[in-house]
Amino acid sequence: MTQTQTGPTGHALIQSYVRTLDNSPGVYRMLDGEARVLYVGKARNLRARVSNYARPSGHSARIARMIAETRSMMFLSTRTETEALLLEQNLIKQLKPVYNVLLRDDKSFPNILIAKSHDFPQIRKHRGKRSDKGSYFGPFASGSAVNRTLTQLQKVFLLRNCADSVFQNRSRPCLLYQIKRCSGPCVGLISPEDYAELVADAERFLSGKSTRIQADLARQMQAASDAMEFERAAALRDRIRALTQVQQAQGINPRGVAEADIVALHLEKGQACVQVFFIRGHQSWGNRDFYPRTGAGAEEGEILEAFLAQFYDGKPPPRQILLSHPIDNADLIHELLSARAGRNVELHVPRRGEKAELVENALRNARESLGRRMAEGAAQSRLLSGLAEAFELDAPPQRIEIYDNSHIQGAHAVGAMVVAGPEGFVKSQYRKYNIKGDALTPGDDFGMMKEVLRRRFEKLVQDDPGRENETWPDLLLIDGGAGQVSAVAQIMAEIGVDDIPVVGVAKGIDRDAGKEEFHRPGRSSFALRHNDPVLYFIQRLRDEAHRFAIGSHRASRARATTSTPLDDVPGVGAARKRALLAHFGSAKAVTRAGLPDLMAVPGISEALARRIHDFFNARD
Repeated sequence: MTQTQTGPTGHALIQSYVRTLDNSPGVYRMLDGEARVLYVGKARNLRARVSNYARPSGHSARIARMIAETRSMMFLSTRTETEALLLEQNLIKQLKPVYNVLLRDDKSFPNILIAKSHDFPQIRKHRGKRSDKGSYFGPFASGSAVNRTLTQLQKVFLLRNCADSVFQNRSRPCLLYQIKRCSGPCVGLISPEDYAELVADAERFLSGKSTRIQADLARQMQAASDAMEFERAAALRDRIRALTQVQQAQGINPRGVAEADIVALHLEKGQACVQVFFIRGHQSWGNRDFYPRTGAGAEEGEILEAFLAQFYDGKPPPRQILLSHPIDNADLIHELLSARAGRNVELHVPRRGEKAELVENALRNARESLGRRMAEGAAQSRLLSGLAEAFELDAPPQRIEIYDNSHIQGAHAVGAMVVAGPEGFVKSQYRKYNIKGDALTPGDDFGMMKEVLRRRFEKLVQDDPGRENETWPDLLLIDGGAGQVSAVAQIMAEIGVDDIPVVGVAKGIDRDAGKEEFHRPGRSSFALRHNDPVLYFIQRLRDEAHRFAIGSHRASRARATTSTPLDDVPGVGAARKRALLAHFGSAKAVTRAGLPDLMAVPGISEALARRIHDFFNARD
């Protein structure tokens, strides 16, 4: 239900709501005078929780500010407090209230998958939902950590990483076999039983049972040496060496902790860093740092509680989570994470022993990471202030959007948008636009930029007409001169967005970097001094947009070069396309094939064969 008051505000307003509430669990929202959500909270008892806000004193500075800004409230009751917690986290992610703690980086983590849908299982990196049949090991802190581990595991266990379609069509072993990173199951160089033993060894190692594997390899090497099979002994020696390198690369290998995430928080001057270390199978699989928004001054317990609820949304929690600080509602978070994992998840704040040392190590990393970030943020803040002064902006921009195009004589044209702000480049906000304008003249950069800006801002106006979200830019930087700026200003005026500053960055004399000229609508061009740090900053922004645009263009061009006429046939997906190409040898041969020939292809029904035949005959 929604309740809005027009008379009292702050404590008096909240007090007027208390008598309308019961003792059920639920979620409440506090809104300002423009109906923007200030805070989303959960409660075991709505009446008792909201009553706390009605007190005129005894609040922290953060809560006092929030109460003073409150002009209305919304309430929704739930059956249990756990349901209230889930609803709260969903609303926080959706609404991003200023006084809530918000985890801004919620990317999935990579895993190692030993896929078992084939007689000879494949080992590979996996992200996302665990829908494929097989054994999953992870999470790893980054894709590079997985790739390094996979490279070493291939040297040790010789498991294949090729796709099933490649495996089935091999007639001789590939390069990985030649460099001793695969056992060659595709051409029968290893029996299914021996390969299954390699798979079992890999699973044992990834589960933390590496001592037996190393001892077995050492025995095999000695036996091969005694039998004067020196080539086999050397191969086993190389596998032992690779196994040792994997173990060294894992870093911290705790003896008393088999499976845990170590979550440590350092809070300083209203900024927070949460460091997460992943321990699986007594091995450290890397760490990641996160910088959640602290909700305008939340304390450690509230920040960690919100972090855990949001971080494990869509990620399987481990059996144990070691924390640097107690959290506010440990029993509720324990219940939530255990439900998500389908088993018990323990939360601990260790005070002594190996676990405490692990937490202290993570806490030190969090402290050092936050220190570096704050130093970088101070430098970034100075650059943004200098940018505001150079372009006569009202305030330092919090979101800068930089646009560029890339094409070759108009072919495979791509527009790119790069985003930067107080924390540097925001890569999760980058966007690419495949240029669609059929009426555009090939190579018409003005027309391409107009199309990109129109698509970007028409959607933005449609999605957020009140400009309540953080996705509205404070400054547009365009790679181009007066003509590009004029084209952009025209489009923005047509859309009805004419209050965002637009600046064109054009190469100056001899197109040398350092002699850039800046263009603004209706004003004379100007330049910055050659050694101005703001100039270097603008160059980095432009170069990043250029890099992203070129990369997007190359990817588009690469996709186009591998496309075939079969891509346009309804009902022909990747698997049937491979079957057709394997049967006929080329896409051109498929277009010329008769109906009986098409029906002879495995997986192609009579109806689909007729559809393919009619498709290409119609085109002729």
